[in-house]
Amino acid sequence: MTELMKAIRVERLGPPDVMQLQDVPVPQPGPGEVRLRVEAVGINFADALAVAGEYLTRTRLPYTPGMEFAGIVDALGEGVQGVQPGQRVAALGGSGALAHYATVNAAGLIPVPQTLSAAQAAAFPVSYFTAYHGLKTLGRGQAGEWVLVQAAAGALGTASVQLAKALGLQVIALASTEEKLEIARRLGADVTLLQDDPERVQKVREAAGGKGVPLILEVVGGKRFQESLDMAAHRGRVIVIGNASREQAGLRPVELMKRNLTVTGLWLTSLMSDRDATAEAAQVLGQLVASGQVVPQVGPTYALADSARAFQDLLDRKTTGKVIIEPGR
Repeated sequence: MTELMKAIRVERLGPPDVMQLQDVPVPQPGPGEVRLRVEAVGINFADALAVAGEYLTRTRLPYTPGMEFAGIVDALGEGVQGVQPGQRVAALGGSGALAHYATVNAAGLIPVPQTLSAAQAAAFPVSYFTAYHGLKTLGRGQAGEWVLVQAAAGALGTASVQLAKALGLQVIALASTEEKLEIARRLGADVTLLQDDPERVQKVREAAGGKGVPLILEVVGGKRFQESLDMAAHRGRVIVIGNASREQAGLRPVELMKRNLTVTGLWLTSLMSDRDATAEAAQVLGQLVASGQVVPQVGPTYALADSARAFQDLLDRKTTGKVIIEPGR
């Protein structure tokens, strides 16, 4: 008989309640693949967009969501070397993690310090690699520069604040509530402002010495994208990482010309294929995590059966840190 496991399945696109808990066969690792017993899954805004059919790539149905997770190596496919059964690793697999077991190409495995819990390991890859590429690879941040971090209490925001401080940058953090701003301050943010403060654009510019911010991590989109341009310094860099507003943003090239602004898009999936950039990020991040300078921030934790509620809470901005789902609960 085929061994079965519990998994979340999506058979039609829509809001989080389209996700259903089902019995499905335990996957077998193919050549070059590793099977993990899934301990914890990190949930990203991108996961919710994929379920809704609004992500950067087409969602092929039916499928199991979950692109980022941590677990114990359970079985090795043909040709896999350098990893041992029983080892805890993090993984980026694109999908398939919201289940008791998941397979992933061995190239998608990310070694993590064994001092991290499973939840911390699951909170690490997407947010911290994205933050590194935004701040350094594409953002070219230099020690002493100011950086603006939006949604600073979320998964990417908390990673960006910590990493920016570890790299010697000065941080202006925006968030929706005082409670969330307190999280950013605890992680080292130098200036914190409510994202709906009516004078936010001017206050951000003044905080950065009155000349605007050299580096901005833009995750909101919509009408707030123009605000990011308004906050930027002459020759500033705006790194577009997300579109939490789910609204269209306008861009007038002449405005970039007038102030010599640079707007750069960041998509982690394509950047991970750059082996040199990935290796550099992994080395720096591994050292910072091992030294305790960077600590993955675990937010609320849910059982597999509560996945739809976890996704909805994330969309409703009720959460801080990385939302975690633990299939074994």
